[in-house]
Amino acid sequence: MSFVTPTLQRLATLLPPERFLTQPEQLAAYESDGLTAFRARPLAVAVPETADEVIALVRCCHDERIPFVARGSGTSLSGGSLPVTDGIVITLNRLNRILHLDPAQRIAVVEPGVINTQVTMSAAPYGLHFAPDPSSQSICTIGGNVAFNSGGAHCLKYGMTSNHVLGIKAVLGSGEVVEWGGRSRENVGPDWCGLFNGNEGLFGIALAITLQLLPRAECFHTILAGYHTLEQAGDAVSAVIASGLLPGAIEIMDALALEAAAAAVHAEYPAGCEAVLIVELEGPREAVAADRERLDRIIAASQPVEARPARDMDERAAIWKGRKSAFSAVGRLSPDFIVQDGVVPRRRLGEALRRIGEMAREMNVRCANVFHAGDGNLHPLILFDGREPGALERGEALAGRILRMCVEMGGSLTGEHGIGVEKRNYLPDMFSADEIECMARIRAAFDPCGISNPGKMFPGKEAPALSQHGLHPLEKAGIASRE
Repeated sequence: MSFVTPTLQRLATLLPPERFLTQPEQLAAYESDGLTAFRARPLAVAVPETADEVIALVRCCHDERIPFVARGSGTSLSGGSLPVTDGIVITLNRLNRILHLDPAQRIAVVEPGVINTQVTMSAAPYGLHFAPDPSSQSICTIGGNVAFNSGGAHCLKYGMTSNHVLGIKAVLGSGEVVEWGGRSRENVGPDWCGLFNGNEGLFGIALAITLQLLPRAECFHTILAGYHTLEQAGDAVSAVIASGLLPGAIEIMDALALEAAAAAVHAEYPAGCEAVLIVELEGPREAVAADRERLDRIIAASQPVEARPARDMDERAAIWKGRKSAFSAVGRLSPDFIVQDGVVPRRRLGEALRRIGEMAREMNVRCANVFHAGDGNLHPLILFDGREPGALERGEALAGRILRMCVEMGGSLTGEHGIGVEKRNYLPDMFSADEIECMARIRAAFDPCGISNPGKMFPGKEAPALSQHGLHPLEKAGIASRE
């Protein structure tokens, strides 16, 4: 096998030939992630099987100034794992072991390639589960969940990935190996794990993650309510939250999303509805019974077309199957679509949904809405046919208008999908130049050469090199230790 440069030859010596891919047909599968509108072909794909191999690859990339992108299952919807043409992809799918599971201490130590649902499946015999549950949980990896601080339908009650990560071992872009946190929340000093969560791969690669496990709820009450309008569904969310109830999840799907889910998984929804609301209570049996009465009164007062509680676990599973399949199911309605990820204050949900509808009609673009209503995390699905001239551009223009609307309303550019390449040019709409510069300096402290997932998050150009800011290497700051 021949290599493009002697540098690639050096990298190739770190792995067996069958695990260092350079042929065009081998690289094709890594050209994009879930955001297929952006594509780039890397120089090579490295397939390590151990943490030591990952460390060796990163240190070689640092020495040779080769950009690298860590990748799990490639489910990122913001271009977060898009490769760079003059760099390599380090794929982590084979680092997929649960290294330790302690039911007494309620923790699991996992490698980054472990699938999200695999953690819960392994913990289930002990009555435990891993709370973050993104829609892609049957395929997305824990390493990706950490990189983008994923949430999921139940983040209203249980929080994001960062709320469940106790410890991280990682190799930084500088080649340093660090270990932060541990097996307890009782840690002293800065919260480096919290800083690493959501870094979008700009700091380095997680090698082992210590996760908090929670007891599985004793009882569930899941209700599906249909409404004539999206605004009615949004108002019902406000009423539930204002009542003081804290459901495990509150989700909304609009008519287009309902049509797609019904076609894909034969989900059954109330007829003649423009939106359905899913509310799930969970916890001790007595608490759920008391909260159920309050919830049922609130839902009845919101004047739904129909309110349908799940009678058993099979019906509950069917409700969630329809919701979790919504993203992929929209592919039945359109050959292409953009999944957006803005956040608005809950009190302005109804207004936001109305404005999205108005903008979509104005631009002659169909838009389905599926979102985590409890925390205002919108997921508009912007439908288009990429074969039509100008269709992608119209879809992207609508996505941009939705993002700017979210910021204007006092919300955020992203709830859990990250900035990636898709939203980086919108960062100045939310942050000042000084704030972005501060982020760049933090990034440079972990990756002084800017080789770890370059081209993501920051608008225009990469983070300045460490030396440009007069910053000292990490050892002096006391935030890293070489293994």
